[in-house]
Amino acid sequence: MASVEFNKNPATICGVHSQNDIVRPVANFPPSLWGDVFNSFTMDIQLSDMYTEEIKVLKEEARNMLISCESKLSEKLVLVDTLERLGLSYHFENEIQEQLTLAFNGHLKLELEENDDDLFIISLQFRLLRQHALDAPSSVFERFVENNGEFKKSIVSDDDVKGLLSLYEASYLRRTDEEILDKAFSFSKAHLEFVASNLPESPLKKHVSRALYQSYVRGIPRVETHLFISLYKEFELKNESLLRLAKLDFNLLQMQHKLELSEVTRWWKEVDLISKLSFARDRAVECYFWSVGVYSEPQYGIARIMLAKTICMISVIDDTFDAYGTIDELTVFNDAVQKWDISEIDRLPEYMQILYRVLLDLYESFDAELSPKGRSYAVHHAKEGMQQIVGSYYTEAKWFIKGHLPTFDEYMSVAKITSTYYVLTTTSLIGMENATSQVFDWLLSKPKIVEANVTICRVVDDVATYEVEKGRGQEATGIDCYMKEHGLSTEVTIDLFYEMAENAWKELNEGLMDNSVTMEMLMRIYNFARLIDVTYNHSGDGYTHPEKLLKPSIVALLVDSFEV
Repeated sequence: MASVEFNKNPATICGVHSQNDIVRPVANFPPSLWGDVFNSFTMDIQLSDMYTEEIKVLKEEARNMLISCESKLSEKLVLVDTLERLGLSYHFENEIQEQLTLAFNGHLKLELEENDDDLFIISLQFRLLRQHALDAPSSVFERFVENNGEFKKSIVSDDDVKGLLSLYEASYLRRTDEEILDKAFSFSKAHLEFVASNLPESPLKKHVSRALYQSYVRGIPRVETHLFISLYKEFELKNESLLRLAKLDFNLLQMQHKLELSEVTRWWKEVDLISKLSFARDRAVECYFWSVGVYSEPQYGIARIMLAKTICMISVIDDTFDAYGTIDELTVFNDAVQKWDISEIDRLPEYMQILYRVLLDLYESFDAELSPKGRSYAVHHAKEGMQQIVGSYYTEAKWFIKGHLPTFDEYMSVAKITSTYYVLTTTSLIGMENATSQVFDWLLSKPKIVEANVTICRVVDDVATYEVEKGRGQEATGIDCYMKEHGLSTEVTIDLFYEMAENAWKELNEGLMDNSVTMEMLMRIYNFARLIDVTYNHSGDGYTHPEKLLKPSIVALLVDSFEV
């Protein structure tokens, strides 16, 4: 939500005065951090070709390591984890799934010389299987538990910090009613926090510190890749071939991302909304960063650009409702969007005409791109999502004007839509060739993974923006609705919201087992939840104020490259 100073005169807000007399709320959004940094990028074809040729050779070496019959299961698991952390697993999706399926079905087992009570390996195998929709049972951890149900103190030792770290990371794949994994999380987190400061300076210490700050399972994959490549360089037992492959692949893919970002920022400059609608946040670069968080792989270029442009538009529309428009103007704008007809434009005030035209033009361009591929149905679903979110923004605006405090259920029925995650999930799939009409039907059925994803976004955002919203006179916040209905304090309610988010993460993990659609579709949804965990880390709003939370990651992913 917007961070603004509101004029609290209802008559003025409602537009009773003439246009010249309207006192607008004053938005105090920080300007863009980036200027024209990303507006132009020229691909170095010679360098790109050189990288591509070397990558081909190194990929075959890595593939041979992966499918080797001579490797023990523990070695294969470590290799798969290393490939995934280095951002290389998209090259070997079939091979990795085949190896993990063999392990899951018992065809690959720990050998006698491999310790089947190895906390590191057992936890690693569990996490990898669950991340790949293979239903590993949490009962594998019972061997580490006392008769009283608590984890054995004996597994805590200075020699097995790696094991504790592996257990901690595995516990993030817990589902509803998995008490053993709830205990695994609390146990491993407490002991890692205790030993972290006393560890000698090493890659392991850095790994532990990072894991405690930002869960790997809930981290943005591309950001985690950049961090791990930098860390892997310091490993004593690193594989130099894999390290070089990771650097080359990162740099090559970064070139593509820079090219796409330049297209998004040029479009943003051409539509020129920010100079005309100066009340809105200028976040085109952050919007593209979000799309990279949803899918970074090379085949999703068109999808990334479409999603980034859509996020830009939603951001400006959100600010129009939250930080500028009068209720009379918003009424007409909502009506025009529901009708989706350019002939409605003359009914709008001048500043909204600009916004309305750009909105309709954007979806027309999507249709022009996708219609020849027989995918107009995808644009139709995305457009309906946009109409739904605008209608819900309008409902919230009316609540504000009337001073209406809805029940929590009434609030959530609208606020889950204005979280943006229904429309963004739909939009993320329109540029994906494998997203069939059946996939969109599945989305519309609101399966568990989608509902969990939207809930995470809503309640985490509500906590992060609560103080700002209260400061601008907003009464119908989710926290206020819940507090009034249940007679609770702010502090207790915020704790309960975090608990709602944790429960939703468990349901999100359960949703990975939904075989109605492919993992390719499910991971887009999972990655949206990861973006929320990072962007609103430690109750901050990294989108409105990107300087601290997002800028370092944007620089790492879209500015700096690795030396090779």
